[in-house]
Amino acid sequence: MTSHLPWGRRQLLKSAALLGGAGALLRGTPAAAQDHAHHASPAAPAPAARTMGMDKKAVAASVTPPRPPKRVPGTDRPATITLNGSTLPHVLKDGVKEFHLTAHEFEQEFAPGFKVKVWGYNGSSPGPTIEAVEGDRVRILVTNKLPEATSIHWHGVLLPSGMDGVSGLSAPPIPPGETWAYEFTLRQHGTQMYHPHYDEMVQMAVGMMGMFIIHPKDAAVGQVDRDYTMMLHAWAIHPGTSRPDPAVMLEHDTWTINGRVFPAVEHLVVKTGQRVRLRIGNVSMHEHPMHIHGHHMWVTGTDGGMIPEGARWPETTIQVPVGTTRTVEFVADNPGDWAFHCHKSHHAMNTMGHDIPNFLGVSQGEVARRLGAQLPGYMPMGERGMGDMGPMAGMMPGPANTPPMMTGTGPYGGLDMGGMVTVIKVRDEVAADYRDPGWYRVPKGTMAWKVG
Repeated sequence: MTSHLPWGRRQLLKSAALLGGAGALLRGTPAAAQDHAHHASPAAPAPAARTMGMDKKAVAASVTPPRPPKRVPGTDRPATITLNGSTLPHVLKDGVKEFHLTAHEFEQEFAPGFKVKVWGYNGSSPGPTIEAVEGDRVRILVTNKLPEATSIHWHGVLLPSGMDGVSGLSAPPIPPGETWAYEFTLRQHGTQMYHPHYDEMVQMAVGMMGMFIIHPKDAAVGQVDRDYTMMLHAWAIHPGTSRPDPAVMLEHDTWTINGRVFPAVEHLVVKTGQRVRLRIGNVSMHEHPMHIHGHHMWVTGTDGGMIPEGARWPETTIQVPVGTTRTVEFVADNPGDWAFHCHKSHHAMNTMGHDIPNFLGVSQGEVARRLGAQLPGYMPMGERGMGDMGPMAGMMPGPANTPPMMTGTGPYGGLDMGGMVTVIKVRDEVAADYRDPGWYRVPKGTMAWKVG
């Protein structure tokens, strides 16, 4: 899908003349309203959401479904929760756990109203999480419905060479229309991944990847209360289009957690005092320093396995390099709503442009006046930063099928976030099904206030 407007990725911020309605630039609320919002309950109506092209009710409904506690079959371990995703079902055949993955093209909503044509597995990108237990014998049937051949590499999994999925080295690729079986016994536990090793620059760029979670056989090893899985990815989806561009190497413009951009990334609901595990995978072209607010986390594992307790270290930001997984744990001992996001600032935004002129501190008043006479609604961009700019803040129309750079609304106004961001909601009391508890009600005397 291509917009009727002549937008390109670099044109997004350069072509200000195409963006009408300069009067819509104002963001947030006047000073008096801000003062009122400071004292208001989060239950009160919030300012208008920055959800350009997104239905506000659809965004809210898409974020956090109930997630009642589930156990890994045959164990007392909590099953992992794949944000905005699912766990791949299996059938037991003669003692072998049999899974089925189908590789194909489909349309996925990264957020309501933002639809992308991706390649993935079983209707999702990343594909459904494969979850098993150390010692299991697994058989994974892979059906190829793509227009070209493919394979699957089981990233970090210890297995026979012929099952490793490197086309031409381990085995032939899987031609279109065929189903191949990979079968092996799980000799380890940890957080692993799966992805193609055939035309991988294209196939991974357009969404083919997934997580492979192997739980310890020993019940005493690594017990937690809540276990979450997320795959990070970088996309080049030029404004006004719907198909990722695999030819872009580094200048990506869309950043996702499990194939969703904020504010449509599922929130993590946990109870105060619980021990929480976060499993994070990355086969994108960028490293991602993932930062937690309000807590410290301990680095407990990599795709090479669990780190011995005496060698673990605390962090508030964990680097997740390209082609790796990182597993961290924290004790949710600080109630509130806490951001969890990539600390590369442009990865916590949507629709990021590159190579744009730097207008910070440049007065454009006379130019804007003269251009405005010819182009009604012309908007000078960047003199005082981009926080108030319409298409970035989600307050003004832009190209079709293009999210704003910063979007969503919290209890106190617009959220200056997008892309690779989610929220951890820690509460003293949670529902039995861990449904979204809504926004945190800040105790009296514990919020910043206006002075003077």
